[in-house]
Amino acid sequence: MAVYIPFHRPHITDDEIKEVVETLRSGWITMGPKTVEFENRFREYIFGHEEGYAISVNSATAGLHLALKAIGLKARDEVIVPTNTFIATAEVVTYFGAVPVLCDIEEDTGNMDVSKIEPLITERTRAIIPVHFGGQPCDMDEIISLARKYDLRVIEDAAHAIPSWYKGRKIGTTGDITCFSFYSTKTLATGEGGMITTRNREYAEKMKINRLHGISRDAWNRYTMHGSWYYEVVDNGFKYNTTDINAALGLVQLRKVEWMRDRRAHIAEMYNEAFRDISSIKIPYIKQDRETSWHLYVIGVNNRDRLVEKLQADGIGTSVHFIPVHRHPYYRKTYGYREEDYPVANRVFARSLSLPIYPDLQDPEVKYIIEKVLHHGGA
Repeated sequence: MAVYIPFHRPHITDDEIKEVVETLRSGWITMGPKTVEFENRFREYIFGHEEGYAISVNSATAGLHLALKAIGLKARDEVIVPTNTFIATAEVVTYFGAVPVLCDIEEDTGNMDVSKIEPLITERTRAIIPVHFGGQPCDMDEIISLARKYDLRVIEDAAHAIPSWYKGRKIGTTGDITCFSFYSTKTLATGEGGMITTRNREYAEKMKINRLHGISRDAWNRYTMHGSWYYEVVDNGFKYNTTDINAALGLVQLRKVEWMRDRRAHIAEMYNEAFRDISSIKIPYIKQDRETSWHLYVIGVNNRDRLVEKLQADGIGTSVHFIPVHRHPYYRKTYGYREEDYPVANRVFARSLSLPIYPDLQDPEVKYIIEKVLHHGGA
């Protein structure tokens, strides 16, 4: 049988299946009590005994949209985002008729370069969206300090960062609002879904209302024994709620999220040991005062496209994270981004290759991947 190692394989066990089946049998499959339970467990995981809020949504993109609405973003406002991100980070800014202002990145981490943020701030800037690339937290102290200096909000794109820690603090507790992704390839996977965390009660209430049409109460309560048919629409909201089926998956995944992280860290260390002294391969650099979720393992190689082809022929799936925002035709045309303004992101993109890293990836499979990468000399 031919070898095939996919780029990602979701960690789904009998525990997840049992929880979903029980939810289906309960007769409640849209947003309901299981969703509320998931929110509560997630809030406890992120904040512990401290005050905080967790609002479930159907994607991290929806979470970012709600977060920007909560801070009052308007047309022609500006939001600073890294160019090295999935397009959703910039896309949500455009929903308001606002402008995503792109920031170049650090060569060693792929995160937004803090030294390049301040020159981008204008009288129209309203927020900064740092993206914790691959799960490694950005320089949050410096970003928050800049935000406070100019009265800006910090909305963290933590799609990769559950669980990640910055100076001993869990990501989800540092900025004004944080948005997590539970897409099928993420470190906590519910197929589709996400969660927003914040310490700000006003923001939490706005986002909770606006995730379900702007209705003034949890609409799912209308169909409980103690619910009421009456509701009022108090804002122009969206259909961004999740379901109890997704929440059932999330509850099980949350219980083992740190075990899954440890397994990915083990795989990352196997890669590091194998590639550390290979001059043609650049391994990930993790800053000492933070811990990454290891959502991605991104190497830098001299001939990325050739290596992708060779590994594919060997039965190994890979990916590239990310095509920078400024390189996409729509964004170049609409916002006038110039390639020469983002030299670091261009260099990083040209060499970046993401290798498989997920809990169900077995050590012999990791060794096979290492063998083939070394055989091709990093191409």
